[in-house]
Amino acid sequence: MDEAVSRNTVELCGALAGAPRFSHLSRGERFFIFPVETRRLSGAVDTINVVSREALLAALRIEEGERICVAGELRSFNNRRSEGPKLVITVFARALSIVDGEEDVNSITLRGALCKQPVLRVTPMGRDICDLMVAVNRRCGRSDYLPCICWGARARTAALFDVGDGVELTGRVQSRQYIKLIDGEPVEKTAYEVSAAEIRLIAPAKSAIGVL
Repeated sequence: MDEAVSRNTVELCGALAGAPRFSHLSRGERFFIFPVETRRLSGAVDTINVVSREALLAALRIEEGERICVAGELRSFNNRRSEGPKLVITVFARALSIVDGEEDVNSITLRGALCKQPVLRVTPMGRDICDLMVAVNRRCGRSDYLPCICWGARARTAALFDVGDGVELTGRVQSRQYIKLIDGEPVEKTAYEVSAAEIRLIAPAKSAIGVL
């Protein structure tokens, strides 16, 4: 496997929740975006936006409601054309397939470096949670800046990490609704993040560049 890709791998298997729609044109190639729903063990549903080349979609001719598997990478894009900077998180598809099974899959592995100081906080329910921002290099020289969280003992451990530390984590990509006040009016928004089931330090800050 390409080393750059192995730093950032995502697998989603779930239901196509909406028809693919045109996203953008890049170097003469058309890209489309569509939502995939995956269900957690708790029953909660995550709706993740997937971006795909037109050629991948044309080969499948998928329809809304079908079950699909996506293999790719988690990408970030800083959209400055909307109200204020906005970090857009999507899965970039490298492979697509239609599946018959009913089991949902939502897994991700990231290997990168912390680009912000971890923030440890306590939820209203009394659970420890740590917010992390992980920078993962792409093969083209760009980087994706991916918001991540971890819970409990892992949160307390991750809070001790420092900016520049190299980390590796596994978990799932999740969507979360929240309310934002815009011009005094409450507006429902969706945030996307990686919920880490496992996280480990792979290089301290002074040597983290070498692991990326």
